[in-house]
Amino acid sequence: MRQLFSKTAAITIIALVVIAVGLFALFGLDRKNSTPPVQQTVDTRFPLHNIIGRSVEGRAIESYTYGDGAVHVAFIGGIHGGYEWNSILLAYKFIDYLKSNPGVIPNNLTVTIIPNVNPDGLFVATGKVGIFASVDVSTSTSVRASGRFNAHDVDLNRNFDCKWQPKATWQSKTTSAGTSAFSEPEAVAIKNFVVENNPRAVIFWHSQSNAVYASECKNGILPETLDIMNAYSIASKYPAIKSFTAYPVTGDAESWLASINIPAITVEFKTHENMEWERNLAGVKALFDYYGKIKL
Repeated sequence: MRQLFSKTAAITIIALVVIAVGLFALFGLDRKNSTPPVQQTVDTRFPLHNIIGRSVEGRAIESYTYGDGAVHVAFIGGIHGGYEWNSILLAYKFIDYLKSNPGVIPNNLTVTIIPNVNPDGLFVATGKVGIFASVDVSTSTSVRASGRFNAHDVDLNRNFDCKWQPKATWQSKTTSAGTSAFSEPEAVAIKNFVVENNPRAVIFWHSQSNAVYASECKNGILPETLDIMNAYSIASKYPAIKSFTAYPVTGDAESWLASINIPAITVEFKTHENMEWERNLAGVKALFDYYGKIKL
């Protein structure tokens, strides 16, 4: 009887072990199958969001990237903060537009939008961080003008390494360009973005000159810069102008890019109050068409 019991107990134990192993394998497989690789869950309609740097006062400088093509084109607004707040609103509108219309970007492109290089300057004029509305902007012209500069009172578009000098010009005023080229964290953020991503071209949105300007440093205008200046100009109806001659400009971001052989253009809106959406949408689409034909 004891032998029969021992044999029965052994069979029972073996059966339980087999069942347990089977259940473990089944549920383990289910858990494995229920957690797909991260890359399979990414929705390419939505941008890759990064913080590429921080301002003097610690506010985030953000980028939004769409697509994964070999040709990388960047669009940058807000280098003059609250003074040119409409360039920032345009950038945010493009972020929403590309989210809703991802098919407008050719397959060979990667597109990055940096909506605001100067968040401290925007805060001066709006009291807001990140997205804002036109009604948030101060009605005081002096307040908006003070928002042109960063928290060190530096004109960021005079802080880059092409013909940099410590004192710069804005209209008829003398302004600070920082203690050296790239002395300001906001300019460093753009420099690092460019070095890390090596964009094919960079487009800066500004106001208010009603024109598209080419860029150059010491070796003249790059041929591709002229191409994209003309493409944006024809589509947007902003006049194309090779050189800005209203007053001397030193240490600007576009010229620094030209010095490292990256085509860059400056798009100047007609006013400080309107983002001129239809004109700039046409200009951006013209660049998508231009770069969409490039095969590397």
